[in-house]
Amino acid sequence: MTTTGPRRGFWCECWTQDLTEEARPELRASFDAYSATQADRWVAVTLRTISPALDSDASDVAWAWLSQGRIATRQALLRSEPCTVTITQDQTRITWTIRPAIFLPLAHRQGLELPACAHDFKPHTPD
Repeated sequence: MTTTGPRRGFWCECWTQDLTEEARPELRASFDAYSATQADRWVAVTLRTISPALDSDASDVAWAWLSQGRIATRQALLRSEPCTVTITQDQTRITWTIRPAIFLPLAHRQGLELPACAHDFKPHTPD
């Protein structure tokens, strides 16, 4: 059984990067949103949740986006444009990205027996 067809939405990610090292950014979370409202709400809820722990500069950036930047983000998403929200707390940069996406339908796996190769899958471990 499959869903009806491709569905438009937004692919949302949250990345962090330690600015004291030459390390690459690390993916912390991802989310599939099916509306611009749902996508920017994901960022807004996260920013409101972490704002009490932010230093004053990062908090100012977060609240500026929540009060003004969120409107511009929503308008850009409605035009199917990608958006980025970034704050820096101490030596950590946190970046949320929202990109238009088309989600393809997948076969519903509930109640079906998976092929034998599915049990051979080993999650990738970082080097």
